[in-house]
Amino acid sequence: MPNPIAFLALAVFPLVVVALYGRLRADRALVWSLMLGYLFLPEPPAVFDLPLMPPLNKHNIPALMAFMIALWRYGFNGPILPQNLVGKVLLLLFVFSPVITVFTNEEPIFFGQVGVEGHNFKHALALPIEQFLLILPFLMARQFLADGGSQREILWALMIGGLVYSLFMLIEIRLSPQLNLWIYGYYQHLFGQSIRAGGYRPVVFLYHGLWVAFFTMTAVVSAYALWRNSKETRFKLLMAALYLTGIMILAKSLGSLLFMVLLVPLVVLFSTGVQVRIAIVIGSIALAYPILKGADLIPQDQLLAQAAAIDPQRAGSLEFRFDNENTLLERAYQKPIFGWGSFGRNHILDPVNGNILTVTDGRWIIVIGVYGWVGFIAEFGLLLLPLILLGREIAARQGQEISPYIGPLSLLLAINALDMLPNATLTPLTWLLVGALTGYAEKLRAERLKIAKHSTAMKWQSVM
Repeated sequence: MPNPIAFLALAVFPLVVVALYGRLRADRALVWSLMLGYLFLPEPPAVFDLPLMPPLNKHNIPALMAFMIALWRYGFNGPILPQNLVGKVLLLLFVFSPVITVFTNEEPIFFGQVGVEGHNFKHALALPIEQFLLILPFLMARQFLADGGSQREILWALMIGGLVYSLFMLIEIRLSPQLNLWIYGYYQHLFGQSIRAGGYRPVVFLYHGLWVAFFTMTAVVSAYALWRNSKETRFKLLMAALYLTGIMILAKSLGSLLFMVLLVPLVVLFSTGVQVRIAIVIGSIALAYPILKGADLIPQDQLLAQAAAIDPQRAGSLEFRFDNENTLLERAYQKPIFGWGSFGRNHILDPVNGNILTVTDGRWIIVIGVYGWVGFIAEFGLLLLPLILLGREIAARQGQEISPYIGPLSLLLAINALDMLPNATLTPLTWLLVGALTGYAEKLRAERLKIAKHSTAMKWQSVM
């Protein structure tokens, strides 16, 4: 269980956010508030569980405090909802569809002698608040990170965060994942899953070693993107990128390593427009897989055969994942529209001892089970909408100048969505990217419409 230091860190962190906003610009303060909270605060079960409120933890305390400070000091420049109608609908569904989930899951359910409680009115209040807190980084970033300079700040923060975190990672690579235990008094995941290739993969203060590796991959890609687009300190940026590449290898995560191998050449060699188009393709795969899986169109047997030819151990892991996805989808189809809700109602439980028998690894299967296909469409639609909006604006501008940083950020967002097929790597930093890219796409559209309106006015004046 977490020790007092863990709860003290959560309680004190709002003061850190206040200090950041007192010393930094609004965009930089927002990025670093979310970054520091995500990297260094303790994971649940270190939470403040207040009545009629969702648990307050490392994933929502920084964003909530940043929201309150920004609202007090700066206000909001424009509407809080996205300008795009589809974005408005998806956001409202994301926040409020859990209310319907609650009222369609008021009855308890039973697995043999084991019962699972139903939802009640207080959950209809708490779940929308929880969704709102989850989406706060998106709402904030859309307001304060909508220009190219702010996007550069995101890349710098990811790179610097990776450089700092690498020191803690090296400690755990050498000594095994112990920092969270030493400082916060508990281990946040199964220790055995950190043992890889005769050594250890670091966990530091995140949920799992896979999360650390994925964050390191984002730092690597950010460093190469800055190196390509910077005119000064190019040598230092290249050294940082190469160093982080080495750390990525030492993190011992094949998935994130493959992501790095895919994204770095795209960031270094291709234009911004091509990067965004490739990001749309990657994002489309992330959206298509659950839909095809639900329609039983994924060739599982062929994929397992190919995996077994490469590595029988990984083929066994893939088969285990497929089996659980199939079981959980069958469970989800019993309440496909708004899902089963919380308390593990989306799982299969042992009828004797009540232990959960199924494993939800991917974010997509979690969302479909808990909030149904409506919740899935709302969440993944919001994640991928900025890529579509940016692709539309790039095509409409016909070669006009755009920020070179939206390409790398779009690729990072798309690969994060793809990673949510096997893992649940949805973090405040994910929503930060979604908000920044959505805000920039809306800014491009406003500029384009303003130019078009001015051109039309000039034509009418010439006719008159």
